[in-house]
Parts: sequence; C-alpha cells; structure tokens
Amino acid sequence: MGTVDMQLDKVKLRRTLIKQRQLMSVTEWRDKSDRICQQLQASAIFNQVKTILAYFSFRQEPDISPLFANTRYQWGFPRCVGNSLSWHLWQVGDLVEINSYGIKEPHPDAPRIDPREVDLILVPSVAGDRQGYRLGYGGGYYDRLLGSSEWANKPTVGIVFDFAYLPQLPSQKWDIPLQAIATETKFIIYSREQGTGNRVERFCK
Repeated sequence: MGTVDMQLDKVKLRRTLIKQRQLMSVTEWRDKSDRICQQLQASAIFNQVKTILAYFSFRQEPDISPLFANTRYQWGFPRCVGNSLSWHLWQVGDLVEINSYGIKEPHPDAPRIDPREVDLILVPSVAGDRQGYRLGYGGGYYDRLLGSSEWANKPTVGIVFDFAYLPQLPSQKWDIPLQAIATETKFIIYSREQGTGNRVERFCK
C-alpha cells in the first residue's frame, strides 16, 4: 500500500471510530471509562510510578479524570505550543484554559515538568492494535514527542475503548509502538519475541 493510500485509510478509519465513540450514551461512556480507570489502577506499571502525564478527555475519549484526585501521583498535562507539547503540573482545582482545538489545557503559568521526572505517559488514542501501534488524531504531536531523545524511553500506555482495539492498523516504518494499551476489559503489555523482534501481547490484570 502506498503512503497516500495509507493516509486515506487512516483518515477514514479515524472518522469512523470517532463517530462510533461519540454515539455512545453518556451512561455507557462513563461506565466504560470507569472500568478503564480500574484497569489502570490494578496494573503493575501504574503502581510503580510517581509522575504521570495524562490528558483531559475530548470528544468522548475515555475519561480518566477520576484518577486525578489521587495525590499519590504527580499529574502532568499538555499545552499545544506550535507543533509541540509543553507539559505542566496540574491538580484538581487548578485553572484550565480551552485551546484552539477546544481541548482543556493547564494555565501557561503552571509549573513545567522536567522530562527526567516523568515515569509514565498515558497516551490518548483513536485506536490501538495488537502490535502496540496507535492511531492518533493526525497532528503528529505524540509522534514527535515520543520520537525525541528525551522522551523516547518513557513507558507509554495507550487508552482506548474495546471497539477501537483492532487486529492491525495502517503503520509505517517510522511509527513508534506503545509499550501497553488499556481498555475497559484488558491491560495489554507488549514484549518482543526473543530472536525475532516481533511484538507479542501479554494480557495482564
């Protein structure tokens, strides 16, 4: 498949999955989001960290905000600055702004986060697949972030609903797979098969 065809496939798939997500009732969305939070809280990864980069739910993304009140963790959220993400500390009750995309952001005066402090990144995703690849929103913000040297080795968990966890997504050689994906029914950690370089699922509770 050529690059143009692949990009068209991604656009169509992204539109379809976002529409499916937005058609969920509020009750279904809330229930499934709460179950994702439970999956995260029960995971070994989540219980070994202190500073977590997260996101504010937009267009019925899985809502992980119930986790933010847990003061055991230090929470960071992004601001879109040019074509990059700037990460700031935020806790419940702090000010937020609405950016040009309609997404909540911390106030620009909120303390910046040093990448060296970050233990885990929860990555908003339109979809994820069985190889650990994600479908984002087309802006490339997280691709650029995870491709930079200071962020490249940070543990990453993609957050999606079950219906958006697919067998295989269109991917290209420069796409960076996630280390894990959480849905409302499963927490999948990816590891490499020894001697092959292939990534395999390992289901965890």
